[in-house]
Amino acid sequence: MARLKVAMIGLGMASGHHARALLDLSDRIECVAAYSRSNARREAFATQYPIQTSGDLDAIFADRTIEVVLILTPPNTHLELVRRAAEAGKHILLEKPLDISFARSEAIVRTAREASVLLGMVLQNRFRSAALKLDEIVKSGRLGQLVEASAAIRNWRPQSYYDVEGRGTRARDGGGVLLTQGIHTIDLLLSFAGTPKDVSSFVRATPIHTMETEDLVTAAFSFENGAIGTLNATTCAYPGLAERIELIGTKGAAVFTGDKLEAAFVDGTSVSEGGEKIGSGAGADPMAFGHEMHRALMGNFIEAVQNGAALRVTGDDALKAHSFIEAILAASR
Repeated sequence: MARLKVAMIGLGMASGHHARALLDLSDRIECVAAYSRSNARREAFATQYPIQTSGDLDAIFADRTIEVVLILTPPNTHLELVRRAAEAGKHILLEKPLDISFARSEAIVRTAREASVLLGMVLQNRFRSAALKLDEIVKSGRLGQLVEASAAIRNWRPQSYYDVEGRGTRARDGGGVLLTQGIHTIDLLLSFAGTPKDVSSFVRATPIHTMETEDLVTAAFSFENGAIGTLNATTCAYPGLAERIELIGTKGAAVFTGDKLEAAFVDGTSVSEGGEKIGSGAGADPMAFGHEMHRALMGNFIEAVQNGAALRVTGDDALKAHSFIEAILAASR
C-alpha cells in the first residue's frame, strides 16, 4: 500500500514529538511538508528533522496528493484551518484542545462530519499501556458497577511558562489548567466513567501565577450511571506530580498513576500494568515525555484512513471533555 502523505501545520512546542513519530512510521506515512509562517521556526526544525519545510500554507491545501493535515497551531486558529482542510477533502489530526470555545469546538466537529473527512484528536494518553489495560478492565465489567470515579492533575508550571505571549489567555488558549493541561486526564476519566452531571466547583487564579485564566480547580460531580467523583487540577504543585485516576467499583478498585496501573478485585485477583517511565510532562518542561504515545496514536489514525479502523480518540470524544470543562467553569460562576 502506498504511503499516506501528510503535512504538518505549525512548528511550535509539540512539533518535535510529532516529527519523531512520523519518522518512526516512515514506511507507512510520508511527511511532505512542515509549515510555519516563522522563518526562525522553519530553520530550527530543519536542523533537527529530515522533513521539507514550507512557508506556503495555500500550496499545502491546494496539493491534492496530501491526504492528511496535522494541525499543531494555537487553539484559536483551529476552526479556520479545519474548515480549509475539510473544503480540500483532507483528513485532520488535530492537537488538543478543539478550539477556544465550546461553540467553535462544536463547529469543528460538525465541519468534519459534513465534509466526510476523519477528525482525530491528539489526546495521546489514551495510548499509555496502563490506560489501555484499564479500558479493557472497565469494559469487561471486572470492576463491576462504578460507584466513584475521580482524577487529580497536579502539574507545575513556572511563571515563565505564562509569560510567553498568549499563554493562559482566553483569546489564544481559551482557558487555563482545565483546557490546556487537564483535558488529557479529563478525557481519560470520561472514557472510563461516562458523562458527568450535577457539577459543583471552585475555580481560582492563585497568587502563584500572574495569568488571566485558572490555575487551580476543585470540582465534585455525579455521573449518569449514579457514580460520584471529584476532580482536582492545578499548575501550582511544585515540582509536578503524576496525574492520577481512581475508579472504585462493586467488584474492585483501580488506581492509574502516571504510566502505572494497579487494580485489585474482590475475587482475590489483581492486575499490574505499565511502569515504562516514559514521563508525563507534569513538571516545568511540558514536553518531558517520550513520543511513543504519539506514534501509537498516529498509527491508529493511519489505520483509520487506509483501512477503515475505528479512531480511538475522535472529535466527539474531545467535545465531551470540552462540555465537562464548560460545566465546571459555569458551576463556579
